[in-house]
Amino acid sequence: MTGSGLILVDKPAGMTSHDVVSRVRRAAATRKVGHAGTLDPMATGLLILGINSSTRLLTYIVGADKEYLATIRLGASSTTDDAEGELGEQASQAALDAVTGDAIAAGIARLTGEIEQIPSSVSAIKVDGKRAYARVRAGEQVELKPRAVTVSEFELIGTRRDAGAIDLDVRVVCSSGTYIRSLARDLGAGLGVGGHLTALRRTRVGAYDVRDAHDLATLDAEAALIPAVDAAVRLFERLDLTEQQAIDLTHGRRIHIADREGAGGVPVAAVAPNGALVGLIEFRGKEARTLVNFPTDEAVGPA
Repeated sequence: MTGSGLILVDKPAGMTSHDVVSRVRRAAATRKVGHAGTLDPMATGLLILGINSSTRLLTYIVGADKEYLATIRLGASSTTDDAEGELGEQASQAALDAVTGDAIAAGIARLTGEIEQIPSSVSAIKVDGKRAYARVRAGEQVELKPRAVTVSEFELIGTRRDAGAIDLDVRVVCSSGTYIRSLARDLGAGLGVGGHLTALRRTRVGAYDVRDAHDLATLDAEAALIPAVDAAVRLFERLDLTEQQAIDLTHGRRIHIADREGAGGVPVAAVAPNGALVGLIEFRGKEARTLVNFPTDEAVGPA
């Protein structure tokens, strides 16, 4: 595949994000494939993949807000904060019966907004150069530091009470770096009965929705490819260049645009007259410089 762009995949359960990347590499016939944000093997939902030079866009997608649908089981904690770990002591039925709807609502409210969250010890966060989950698997004790995250929406969709457990179906909209497993753990701990995650589905990343994603088993990489220019203008403001401006940016030169200006740090998608994505640029006053260049020899759309 000579084209550059994004492919949206609905990741099935039981696969790692790296497994999906490997599968898409074969489907797209290119080694240049990366993803924007890991999903655990038990999780399903939206995985955004960059193909060829569009892997350069992934840096700007990783930090976008995300939406999840999840099921939290109250009644026991887990060594991994999800159903794949070893469960701790089961809460008594009396303790579960004492957990009221109001208490659940109050617990959710405490975990909404700007909060300090301790990531799960089996997360992919690096501790002294080694992934936390690798240290845990090696038998080490791992204690991660709290980090500031934003949970903008934490909505209770449904409650199911069974013998020995309370299952909560929830919808969460949160900042990048938020761990839904940790929300499950902390909600259960706050209610005094323990909690862990039993299901997780990522439904949105920034401007991209899982409803537009493709089934991995039937993926046609050429047909699924969102061309780089289309992906960039969905994420950023578009600036149409003149031929000379496109040449200047391609060669690393700054361009001056008299009728617009802006502050630094805000990417703008710079598009050549032929419709190709020249790169992402930023303005400092009326001058613009390149943040990320895109090769001029890649196809504008799918090849």
